[in-house]
Amino acid sequence: MDDSKDSASKSVSETVNGSHQFTIKGYSLAKGMGPGKCIASDIFTVGGYDWAVYFYPDGKNPEDTAMYVSVFIALASEGTDVRALFELTLVDQSGKGKHKVHSHFDRALESGPYTLKYRGSMWGYKRFYRRTTLESSDYIKDDCLIMNCTVGVVRTRLEGPKQCSIHVLPSDMGQNLKALLESEVGCDITFQVGDEAFKAHKLILAARSPVFRAQFFGLVGDPNIDKVVVKDVEPSVFKAMLLFIYSDKFPDIQEITGSGSTCMSTNMVQHLLAAADLYNLDRLKVLCEAKLCEKLNADTVATTLALAEQHHCSQLKAVCLKFAATPANLG
Repeated sequence: MDDSKDSASKSVSETVNGSHQFTIKGYSLAKGMGPGKCIASDIFTVGGYDWAVYFYPDGKNPEDTAMYVSVFIALASEGTDVRALFELTLVDQSGKGKHKVHSHFDRALESGPYTLKYRGSMWGYKRFYRRTTLESSDYIKDDCLIMNCTVGVVRTRLEGPKQCSIHVLPSDMGQNLKALLESEVGCDITFQVGDEAFKAHKLILAARSPVFRAQFFGLVGDPNIDKVVVKDVEPSVFKAMLLFIYSDKFPDIQEITGSGSTCMSTNMVQHLLAAADLYNLDRLKVLCEAKLCEKLNADTVATTLALAEQHHCSQLKAVCLKFAATPANLG
């Protein structure tokens, strides 16, 4: 008896698209840089890869592009054989909508996507636009040039026949562990933090924090200890840290402090970052950095920068310095 059955599968190729607007203000001051010298855009991400736009006011190569500006899109992150489509648009600033579009998307059927072999690979035009024509056009206004760059990264997936569809419930481990902490069932350690006491489970703390693991089960640790006095963390901060350790979610600061004050919330997050660093809770530390970035303003940038330097938060420090370097941010 022949048990063979018909089967089918489907290969689906599509693009993950993203755009970046690159503005060059003070175009006339960029002229004279020399062939091969460029102005680079900020890094932007599309399809899981980093990209950048390079504008060459005096052309990329002196031998054949001295009369033209050159524009290229470059792969700015690690990648091998990244296939993509591109589009570069000079924005008409007269309001007439006569934008100059150089699109690879329109030629996809003719030549297929462009393959970038490695980091630094480029797609673009050595002779993007004749410089004299550009400078007398509506693409430059008030000495400003605007370009839109679109990247479409090709993704291919295989779709096979679906045998079944069963709904799987999301993990509730964090909720269960948080409930265990709040119930105090099975707790074997008490932390005295100021006037408040917090009960917890040594094994859970040790699993989450290298500092607690060494304190309870390390070579000089004491597995029988049942009380620890904490002197360098505020009670509310320690409570927030425990909630994160058990739930793996950023704690509700307003619920813990009982205040909706933005200033108090920022101060709490700053202290929580310091506690996360003290107990080697790397994920909590990064979450605090992200929260402080969101709340950054002229009133908090100085204290946040000092905190970032003290606790070696390079990303947060870079954000603070960039914020402070913009006069408009400081009022």
